[in-house]
Amino acid sequence: MVSNRTLLLLVVVLGVLMGAVDSTIVILALPTIVTDLHSNLFTMIWVILIYLLEAAVLTTQLGRLGDSYGRAKVYNSGFIIFTIGSALCGVSPSAYFLIGSRGIQALGASMMQANSGAIISDHFPPNERGKAFGYTSIGWNVGAVLGIVLGGIITTLIGWRYIFYINVPIGVVASLLGFRVVKDVNRVKRDVDVYGVILFGTALSLITYGSADMAGEGLALKNEILILIGLGLLFPFIVIEKRAKAPLIDIIVFRNRVLTASLLASFFQSTGYLSTAFLLIMYLQGIRGLSPLNASLLLVPGYVIASMVGPLAGRLSDKIGARTPATVGIGLMILVSFLYSYTLNLDTPLIYIVGLSVIGGLGSSLFYPANNSSVMANTPKHSYGSISGMLRTLSNTGILMSYVISITAASLTIPRYVAFQVFLGTSDLIGGVAGKFINGLHSAFLVSVGVLVVALVLSAVRGKEVRTTQVDVARRAN
Repeated sequence: MVSNRTLLLLVVVLGVLMGAVDSTIVILALPTIVTDLHSNLFTMIWVILIYLLEAAVLTTQLGRLGDSYGRAKVYNSGFIIFTIGSALCGVSPSAYFLIGSRGIQALGASMMQANSGAIISDHFPPNERGKAFGYTSIGWNVGAVLGIVLGGIITTLIGWRYIFYINVPIGVVASLLGFRVVKDVNRVKRDVDVYGVILFGTALSLITYGSADMAGEGLALKNEILILIGLGLLFPFIVIEKRAKAPLIDIIVFRNRVLTASLLASFFQSTGYLSTAFLLIMYLQGIRGLSPLNASLLLVPGYVIASMVGPLAGRLSDKIGARTPATVGIGLMILVSFLYSYTLNLDTPLIYIVGLSVIGGLGSSLFYPANNSSVMANTPKHSYGSISGMLRTLSNTGILMSYVISITAASLTIPRYVAFQVFLGTSDLIGGVAGKFINGLHSAFLVSVGVLVVALVLSAVRGKEVRTTQVDVARRAN
């Protein structure tokens, strides 16, 4: 008989898988959606950016909500909202209706993302969390592969609306299962930190909106002002949090060096390495002339390797701690980005790119389970939700920043609108323009290396976290 913990892990993996499918499947279908809804590229790019923006802003608050009112309630409700949003996306009659529906979908996804790590921590002891997070990494990698493959097949043979409809039956089944097996534990009812929520939400909204708009407009005074105001609001937020009786984010937990370094390593890893994937797809489509589907299929082996190695890497981190596997993982990502920056040219063998994607996948499978487990192992029970949400906020903000880096780097050598079209597979580059674009990509990969080096240092100096078993916890309680 299947245990409740196994079913619970299955529900969490399904949530991660759906989010991964949705993040990759939309990119491949975007050119078709632009044509069908009679819109333009600069409007429709918000189908992607609204999802990232909401996820970056909301996850910390929704994690805190899970601490106070029950993580299971918030998580399971997120499944329902995500499913409804997916159905609305599928019936969208216009570009703006689709963007709004993606916002609903993003709210549901944020509710799941913010609480998934905390739910695992509630039901798995510290010495088994690495393995559990390893299985959730399978959900992400399998979802990314499905998004890549299904995105091209469904859009070509059935129609783009079905890339959203496919979430509906999965969401219904997962919701029913979730309400059955995901239950609230470690619930801590606290007062709402109204001023903290307003300040932090406003700050993140301004920073992420300014950064997202920068991808479409480039450096502009409006975007710079938004980002600076957002950063400035973080200072009064910190002051308020230190004095609040029930702070949104308990600043005291950041005295833990392992926790702080692990969270920041997640942010810089997302910022540095996600941009590598974006840039590589731009190269394969714009310079090598591959279709979005064929370009993405070259990256599938890396995802497959990551899926296979993830649980094993998680078990390794359970035994020896997170620092070594996570740091080695980032080191492999740095190697891949560095090799791309010097060896990518107009006729680089495609098998070489497949090989590097496998190395990068191995690096990802070492980093994610170990780092996520390290974060939760060093978080007090009463803050599981808020810190799990913070982890997702930093990771999502990093993904958003990686997109900004990719487009900005490409537009240094070719016009921004051409960079958008290359990334979305609607334009190929030839002759001297392709050569200039290659130079821009080399510089962008070097920027990724620099960002990943910061993540590597943070991971290496985090210190060794203490893992305890259920027996150890019981002994301490006595």
